[in-house]
Amino acid sequence: MAIPQSFLDQLKMSCDIETIVSSYVSLKRSGRTSKGLCPFHSEKTASFTVYHDSQSFFCYGCQKGGDVITFIREIEHLDYVEALRFLAERVGIPFPEEEQEDPSLRIKPLIYEINRAAAHYFHSCLRGEQGAPGREYLMGQRQLSTKTVTKYGLGYAPPGWDNLRNYLRGKGYSDEQMLQAAVVSRGRDGKSVYDTFRNRVIFPIIDIRKNVIGFGGRVLDDSKPKYLNSPDTPVFKKSRNLFSLNFAKNVSGDKLILAEGYMDVIAMNQAGFENVVATLGTALTPEQARLMATYAKEIIIAYDSDGPGRTATNRAVGLLEEVGLKTRILDMKGAKDPDEFIKKYGVERFKMLIDDARNVTEYQIGVIRAKYDLGAPDQQSAYLQEATAYLSTVPNKIEREIYAGKLAAETGALKEVIRESIDAAFNRRVRAARKKEASDIQSGRLDLYAGKRRANGMAEDGILGCLYLHPDWGGYILGRVSEEMFSTDDTREIYRTMLRLQQEGECTLTELGGALSEGQMNQISGIVARVSEQQLSVTREALEDYIRTLEDYSRKQEIEKVQDLSIDEASKLAQQIRQRKQ
Repeated sequence: MAIPQSFLDQLKMSCDIETIVSSYVSLKRSGRTSKGLCPFHSEKTASFTVYHDSQSFFCYGCQKGGDVITFIREIEHLDYVEALRFLAERVGIPFPEEEQEDPSLRIKPLIYEINRAAAHYFHSCLRGEQGAPGREYLMGQRQLSTKTVTKYGLGYAPPGWDNLRNYLRGKGYSDEQMLQAAVVSRGRDGKSVYDTFRNRVIFPIIDIRKNVIGFGGRVLDDSKPKYLNSPDTPVFKKSRNLFSLNFAKNVSGDKLILAEGYMDVIAMNQAGFENVVATLGTALTPEQARLMATYAKEIIIAYDSDGPGRTATNRAVGLLEEVGLKTRILDMKGAKDPDEFIKKYGVERFKMLIDDARNVTEYQIGVIRAKYDLGAPDQQSAYLQEATAYLSTVPNKIEREIYAGKLAAETGALKEVIRESIDAAFNRRVRAARKKEASDIQSGRLDLYAGKRRANGMAEDGILGCLYLHPDWGGYILGRVSEEMFSTDDTREIYRTMLRLQQEGECTLTELGGALSEGQMNQISGIVARVSEQQLSVTREALEDYIRTLEDYSRKQEIEKVQDLSIDEASKLAQQIRQRKQ
């Protein structure tokens, strides 16, 4: 969709980046910049910087950057147009009408409409005569109240191949539109179309803007699969959404409870724990971890206590810690999941369970301990070896000291011996990591600024910085620098896009955000940040130096190619170089 420049200009004027970002990140202002802890990766020292002069942000830790639109895209997991609409709604600016002659431009709003109609249909079925099997399961077996069923908009898909399809056809929707929303599926013959959900209780999946984006369905018999979830669609990405976040985000405090399934979430919510979410038929993803970090500082994992649940817990712990979230884990002795625990022991016991949830280290040591019979000397020794090996991965020295004491008390071994063993293993890990980092830097596999080695990178960045800050130099730069002179595909695309946007009208981070990839936006945002920090000069004299460096490098690259050329090819290349020198 073509976005009018007048709308973009008005939006940029109305969206001060510090105001928008500070609603997600705690910022501390210092002169022309504000700093805070990055919301996109785990860090203890603030490296996330907002630049007031350029209305941009950049994180020197994870290298993410851009303008206020880029920030909203990342933090809310939206595409470019959705981010524009989100900001327009926030500041009260009417969004430009989409061109009606192109139906594809309205596909997302249309899918929202279809999903809303489908959710209404499923809920009506549950409440009607044909919904008796669904009510028996939800309100009988699972003991959900009418209030809870209504709150979550739970439904029932009756048996049959075209119940929902016929209902939606009556609303004026075509098979093709229903297929795009994934509420119907295409048969193996490629022609027939049938309802995706049949004879299942239905869990609508609702995003934080109250849109129905997908569905989960559970069978009422022993057929497979037990749970069926909507596939990814233009409005639904399983890896980027969480069930019940629309309720959990409104709970005060800084904690979220992470459960495995829909029923666990709903049972906990009914019991009064509204700050609970679940993944959508998949293991926890990095995107979901970052999404939770937007709303909480601590996550309490309430996964099933069986083997698969422990495996899922171990994976989730790593992802949550990577985004800086403190993690604790429920120990549900006597029940396999939160729903069963609440029914068996009551709400108060479950609240105590949450308050007493173990930290990650205590949980992992407990998992290791359960493998061994501590009454047998050889088993005790094996337990100590595995436990000390795990504790050597714990970065906090005080925590390592505490658990060294606990191991000593459990086994009768000397605390000093255990502590020395842990510290020695920890120091070996640190030395190995430093050695690998030094090797990577030396070999060019790692670059301290951009995460990859780029020859003549400073000159390339300098030229792009000059082009961005001085668009009136574009003609001169284009006459001296061809895109082939840049060393990477990304840098060439940035250069090409900047020139095109300047010719068409305006080239700011806002316009670039609609044309470049995420990685390319991070690169140009880093350049703009370095200019603001006066780490990269954009004077006319500096530009001449950058161009000469690029020209010299290009000539060296061409000369090196001669070794692999025939005599005729080498002669032609030499002639081209002489002509450029003239």
